[in-house]
Amino acid sequence: MKCLVTGGAGFIGSHLVDSLVGDGHNVTVLDNLYRGRRSNLRPGKVRFVKGDIRNRRTLAAAARGAEVIYHLASQATVMSSVEDPEYTISTNIGGTYNVIDVAARAGARLLFASSREVYGDASRLPVREDHPLRPKNLYGASKVAGEALCRGLERVRGLRWTAFRLSNVYGPRDFGRVIPRFIQNARKGDDIVLYGGRQVIDFIWVEDAVRFMRAAESSTRAEGVAYNVGSGRASNLGELAQAILKATGSGSRVRREPGRPMEVGRFQADLALARQITGIRDRPLDLESGIRRLVESGEF
Repeated sequence: MKCLVTGGAGFIGSHLVDSLVGDGHNVTVLDNLYRGRRSNLRPGKVRFVKGDIRNRRTLAAAARGAEVIYHLASQATVMSSVEDPEYTISTNIGGTYNVIDVAARAGARLLFASSREVYGDASRLPVREDHPLRPKNLYGASKVAGEALCRGLERVRGLRWTAFRLSNVYGPRDFGRVIPRFIQNARKGDDIVLYGGRQVIDFIWVEDAVRFMRAAESSTRAEGVAYNVGSGRASNLGELAQAILKATGSGSRVRREPGRPMEVGRFQADLALARQITGIRDRPLDLESGIRRLVESGEF
């Protein structure tokens, strides 16, 4: 199978690429290296195109012949969307439209990385896919827009698509987000700062997330559906901090600061629909084991 992975040199994207290459697929990666790293990709195993999804010509050339397009390229964090709203809108909405349009014209299957941020603060836990979409920040709003564009082009262009509402994915090669920052602070003996600290979050190990995503590649049940990808467990930031202190053997102090208004305070994925679509029944890796594995990897 010939695949294009936008954002394939990034954290989640590079693990997805590893899985695709491992199964013998022909993979092209398109990445502007805004957050991606060329070193995340195995030399000689993929065709790499340095380019931006906002450039239609580059995108169309990279997608030529693709049967499946995984779309992960985006402004990827809530705080970055606050700091640079123009890039967020032009990439997550304008760029996503370009990817969707190219996929529709090519007849390729589109697999889109959306986010749990589309729900905003949940009124009930665990969160099912029929929960109202009430994003709390620009990043979440941009992902709602991406899903809406998929549905719109499904009707007028016959687009075949699936969207994954990813919860907090963690694992090797990530940087700048909460878990790698906490680990780095713990190893240096610096304070671990919890903003708010009472948030309830669903953390999923990256390889488990990739399995849930890849199960949609050839599933007709997944077409035209947005489904949750998470662990199905709820953990608070205090539990996360303690798991990191234990894994690193650190004596760092855990300190609380006021919460940040743009951050979602509670999420736990209901996985019933994801399990029905993918057939995956085993439980994803638990947080403590995942943190220990991540610390041992040294890739953060």
